[in-house]
Amino acid sequence: MALTAGIVGLPNVGKSTLFNAITQAGAESANYPFCTIDPNVGIVEVPDHRLQKLTELVKPKKTIPTAFEFTDIAGIVKGASKGEGLGNQFLSHIRQVDAICHVVRCFQDDNITHVSGKVDPISDIETINLELILADLETVTKRLQRVEKLAKQKDKEAVAEFEVLDKLRDAFEEEKPARAVSFNDEQQKLVKGLHLLTSKSVLYVANVGEDELLDIEDNPYVKLVKEFAQNDQAEVIVISAKVESEIAELDGEEKEMFLEELGIAESGLDQLIKAAYQLLGLGTYFTAGVQEVRAWTFRKGMKAPQAAGIIHSDFEKGFIRAETVSYDDLVEAGSEQAAKEKGRVRLEGKDYVVKDGDVMHFRFNV
Repeated sequence: MALTAGIVGLPNVGKSTLFNAITQAGAESANYPFCTIDPNVGIVEVPDHRLQKLTELVKPKKTIPTAFEFTDIAGIVKGASKGEGLGNQFLSHIRQVDAICHVVRCFQDDNITHVSGKVDPISDIETINLELILADLETVTKRLQRVEKLAKQKDKEAVAEFEVLDKLRDAFEEEKPARAVSFNDEQQKLVKGLHLLTSKSVLYVANVGEDELLDIEDNPYVKLVKEFAQNDQAEVIVISAKVESEIAELDGEEKEMFLEELGIAESGLDQLIKAAYQLLGLGTYFTAGVQEVRAWTFRKGMKAPQAAGIIHSDFEKGFIRAETVSYDDLVEAGSEQAAKEKGRVRLEGKDYVVKDGDVMHFRFNV
């Protein structure tokens, strides 16, 4: 499933440093704005302890994790919606992602220039949010001009669309994002068709100094970001991009030792990947056999045939049933055979809604 989260923020907040750590892809990082002009795309493994446990149980020839895509988008500045600082390019890149990871600078460092001259996370957030709102306002205003005439002629579809557009315009003029506006199911379909920037879910990433990780609660900038995010009904992940870039260069055992020395149970990057995954309403199901144990990404709410189609379109076309056991039941039983003997393996049909952690074997005929 080609879903991606875009990493956005003002210049010099740690976006590219974070991206490099996530993907080890080597996106250019420099102490000046616009060093990253074209968006960098990186694929990362989704950390999941269940995959290792299944591997121990099944002992396959290979194990394949599921993956997630991050896009590093160049720094946005005030005036981006009007084309300032290559703003049009940046906004179009944001339009192409499914969710936004908004990196906010929460550290002091005289050696790293801040684009506005001082560290002020709320001002930074509001600068970017306003640019996205202004870009959406332009989109909605243009669409209103086309729809208004038909609405006055009592065209049913135009009247419905005009109502949605008018409500959005009012919200944007009050500097509110589209995701903060309530719509019914039919109206939501119209909103979705507009591909608005401010409709996208947001995860705030507070980037702190390497010596502040263990004293996050004492960081006044982080407190401000958390308060803002709470009002935006968004989650906050606290990381140190600099520390994460160091962790990314370590192997498995070295990484665990380094985290232990820092007194951290899980790296910020693992938290970020999981949070972004959840932000998009994604889940993981597994296939497990002697050839391979593999994790697959699916959208929560998918039924069994659609989930099978993620593996191959023939699986969906010729779907018969899915032999299914929950991860917990399989681990408790100790093997697939033992799970079957305990009656934990179910035969699910076309209407079965796949659950996170399901271990599935699809039966199909094409």
